[in-house]
Formats: sequence, C-alpha cells, structure tokens
Amino acid sequence: MVTYRSTILTNEQFYHVFNRGIERRAIFSNKREFDRALNTLKYYRYANVPFKFSKFLVQTEENKTNLLKSFNIKENELVEIIAYCLMPNHFHLLLKQIKDNGISKFISNLTNSYTKYFNTKHERVGALMQGIFKAVRVETDEQLIHLSRYIHLNPVSSFVIKEQDLNNYPWFSYREYLGLEKDEFCAKEYVLNNFKTKEDYQKFVLDQLSYAQELERIKHLLVEN
Repeated sequence: MVTYRSTILTNEQFYHVFNRGIERRAIFSNKREFDRALNTLKYYRYANVPFKFSKFLVQTEENKTNLLKSFNIKENELVEIIAYCLMPNHFHLLLKQIKDNGISKFISNLTNSYTKYFNTKHERVGALMQGIFKAVRVETDEQLIHLSRYIHLNPVSSFVIKEQDLNNYPWFSYREYLGLEKDEFCAKEYVLNNFKTKEDYQKFVLDQLSYAQELERIKHLLVEN
C-alpha cells in the first residue's frame, strides 16, 4: 500500500484536493457531523493553533473569540481555501499552499481530528478516509475557474440535491461566493476577479451546456476518476 506522495506540493500553487470515505462509506451522515467537519476545516487552516480542536471547543466563548483573533491572520495560514464542498461520502477542496507542507499538515489535522470525533460517536475504530488524499495541481486561471464550478456543482452532479436547491446547500463555498453567508473565510478573489459580478459567476456555474463542454478540459484534474 502506498503511504507516501510522489507529487511534491509547492508553495503558492493551487491544488484540487480530494478524498472519500473508506469503502465509499458515508463520512457525514447528519447536520451535526457536517457542521463539525466544516468548523474543523476552518480551524486547522492555521499553522499555530494553541489547542486540538476538541479542546478548543470546551473553552469559554470569550476565550474562543480571543484565541481566534490571535491567530486569524494571513501570515499564520497553512493554506488558503479557495473553494470547498463536503458531500456525504467525500470532499473536494481547492487550495493554495502558503507554508511548506501546508496542505499535508492541514489535511492531516483535519482528517485525524474528524476521524477521532466520528469514531467516538459511532463506536468504531480504524481509518475513516480512503488512504492518502489525492492532489492535482491547477495550472491555469481557466482551469481554476472551471474547477471551482465543478466543485460547486458537485451536490447536483452527484444527485444529492436538485439544481434549483443549489443555493441552499449548507456545506460548500458556493453560498459564500454569492454573498449568502455571513461567515466568509474563502479566498474567493482568485475566481471572482475573472467575473464582473457575482451574478456573472452564478450564471457561469449554472450554464450546464458550457459546463458539459468544458468538463473535458479539466478531466485530468478530477481526481476521483
């Protein structure tokens, strides 16, 4: 079994990062689990967090607020999160690596923390994710914007929701791109700077004909194939 990564992940480069549940099993089965994973993802994007996430959660609200302010600075980021989507049995992340080994550290902290939570809750042991995560470098701005669309359409293309419900799916960055979320943490400008307005990006995402035509152009980036 391969336990190392042959591709070196380089600072200031963008990557499509993906993993799924072992044996394609569900890894998020209800709102509480989705929310836990999303909050874990937000927390571990920073390099010098003072506690494990489980210990952070039991701090007073005042302490949590002060702690978040103390390390919520650009210079402390392992990665920038450009886009994300959490699905019942897998996740997609579009990341820019900021610090050396930033993506590997971020994914390790995220998956280890969430796996411990999930295993405790479900009284199970062992790995939850399907081996080492997959990562493919995004080479051009064109690939970046099309990949963001692929990620944001994933709930529809995976038949989890219908297209008309896309704006209401809670566990992906599309709502933030449209200005529907108060808690904004994604580096959306890398994608949105290619569009005049948020509405133009929304039209781009929902343009199914164009999406089908362009999908072939980023096929090598879709690491679940």
